[in-house]
Parts: sequence; structure tokens; C-alpha cells
Amino acid sequence: MLHGWMNEKLHTGSMVHRPLRARRARYVRTMKLPTLLISAGSPASGASFAGWRLLRSALVGAAVAAGLLAGAQVAARASDLPAPAAAEVAPEAAPAEFATQDYDWFDAARQRAVPVRLYLPTQVDRRRPLPLVVFSHGIGGSRRGYSYLGGYWASQGYASLHLQHVGSDRSLWAGNVFNLVARLQGAAQEDEAFARVGDLRFALDQLLAHPELGQTIDAARIIVAGHSYGANTAMLAVGARVVRGGRVVDLADSRFQAAILLSAPPFYGETDTARILAGIRVPTLHITATGDVIRIPGYYSGAEDRIAVYDAISGAPKILAVFEGGSHSMFTDRAGTGGVGLNPQVKNATRELALAFMKSVFESEGSGLVAWPERFAGILARFAVSER
Repeated sequence: MLHGWMNEKLHTGSMVHRPLRARRARYVRTMKLPTLLISAGSPASGASFAGWRLLRSALVGAAVAAGLLAGAQVAARASDLPAPAAAEVAPEAAPAEFATQDYDWFDAARQRAVPVRLYLPTQVDRRRPLPLVVFSHGIGGSRRGYSYLGGYWASQGYASLHLQHVGSDRSLWAGNVFNLVARLQGAAQEDEAFARVGDLRFALDQLLAHPELGQTIDAARIIVAGHSYGANTAMLAVGARVVRGGRVVDLADSRFQAAILLSAPPFYGETDTARILAGIRVPTLHITATGDVIRIPGYYSGAEDRIAVYDAISGAPKILAVFEGGSHSMFTDRAGTGGVGLNPQVKNATRELALAFMKSVFESEGSGLVAWPERFAGILARFAVSER
């Protein structure tokens, strides 16, 4: 099994909050460094982007000068209780800033539907093709999800293509509730995990070959992103490899120049995460929270699993942002999960960090990455930067 129940609908993710001083001491003890962690390393060959050393230097200075996160006030956090699939509520965005287009594509070679939603800026100049994000949802999601990301990125001049993976989409929530666990287990098997990567490749092929849309996309500036199960999908698309029957399964698509991984789980059932992720040679952004916990009957996955994925990648620059508190489903469109006050703050911080990361990768602009940790210090538990 490649994916261990990365489900934003079924977990409770409850975690007892300690007093701020105790929490801070816990991070110092487990990480052996202050809450703001800057990890130095040798630059990976061919894998660096603008502002990286500037970012590391600025953060080290900030950490030495003052304990950036001292005195942080974390918003109250609500229990992340199970919710029906219809409970996708996106933060409102000005409709004039972006437009959406839905397409119901079909991959005849695989006999598999690939529905997508494309977010675009309202004003598109074909003489200046747009960078593109290809987004993969978590288990039980749809192309309609994560609109707070797609809409924002489009308003900032990026195209964002959100897929729907028909073998692990919102249709899982339909039918007999007593068979729900079996349906989720089936959707988490490796055949579906591999098929999801095929969906990414097919959708990207379709978009770039489209007689009109293809002209609006810069094929040299494409990032893959995903949440939970979708983060697994994204990792496979940028070089994660597993061995099956003595054969290495390599599903990497070289068109993806970087990856944004929200709540990235390890590949469950595998024992050597570092070996599986050794093929990732593009910059990665990892975003999670101390309350990013999955807790359902028969399964538990703690936030430490997301940190393990970050730690295991060693072939390229990487950034880790860990919010204080929260929940696993906080990164979906659902409102209120992880804390009524914290939820919108994290959504805003997440989309801004992702944008700053993309600008650094594609536009040689590193100032956004430098400024971000201080702007959101009040909700951060940890921010880490490593060149390898």
C-alpha cells in the first residue's frame, strides 16, 4: 500500500495543547535547535533557486537576534470532526481576479476519465505565457477543492490546473456507509496511486496540446502540488521510486520543475523512505502543522510523518513550514477545521508561501521567501531551510 489513509474527511486530529513555554521546550529538545531551524548544506548539483542563500542568512540573523517565534499567540483550535463530502467551503475571492474553466477529459489509452478545473487570470496575454501549477487532491476530493489556492494563484498571474482522480475522488462518500472503510482502503492501493500519476501526465499533455489553452502556458515553468494523498502523487511525479517485482517503478515527469507538498505522508508499507525519495532532484516546499494528525479506526499517522518525509529528501533545496496546532484537513477548503481563528490565517499563509516559493523558482525573486517567516511568526512552530 502506497498511501496510508491520507483522508481530510475522516480524521479527528485532536492534540492536547501544552502551554507555550512547554511547547517551545519540546521543539528545542526534539529538534536540538531553536524553533526556527536553519539547516545548512552543500548546494545540490543543478538544484538551486534565487534568494536561497539570502533567505538562509536573513533567517539565521533573525533567529540569533531575537527568537523569532517567542511570544507567539496561537489561535484557539477546534476539534476536526468527520464531515460529509459536501462540506467544502472556500474562502471568498473577488470573482474579477480569476476565471475557471471545467473540462471533462478522457484518457482512451487507460479508459479513465480525468475531469479538471483550470484557474486562469482574467487577463491573459498570449505573448507572455503563464507558469502553471498542476494540483492533485487528497483522497475523497475533487477538482472543485483547494479553490483558495487555485483562485489566489490565478489572481497573481499563475495558471492552476486542479485534477479529479476518479478512483479516489468524492464518489467514495456515496453508497452504503458500512462499506466506506472498504472503499477508502481500495482507493489507497498502489494501482490507484500509480493511476493518479498517469492522470497528471495525461492532463498536462491535454492542456499543452490544446489549440487555445496551450498557447497560454509556459511549458518550461510547471510545478506539481498536492495535499495528503495528492502529495504522494506529486512526489512520484518528481522522482520518488518504489520497487515492485524486482523492478524500479519510475513515474517521474521531467516537465515538473519543483513540488509543493501539503501534509505529505510517507509511503506506507515501505521501510526505507530515504531510498524511495532519493530520486527527487527538484526544489520542494513542505507545509504541515503540529496538529496535522490522522486518527481513524485502525489507523494513526502523526505529524512526525510529514517531518520524516522532509528529512528524507536530500537531493535538492527544500523548505519546511510547520504551523502551530491546526489539523490535517485545515489545508482543504473546509472552514473552521483546526481552529476557527487559525484556519483562515493558515490558508492565507500557505498560499502566500507557495507563491513566494514559485516566484523564487521561476522568476529569480527571493524577497518574498525572506519576508514570509517574520510575517507569519505568530502561527509558526518551525521554519526550516536546507540546500540539500
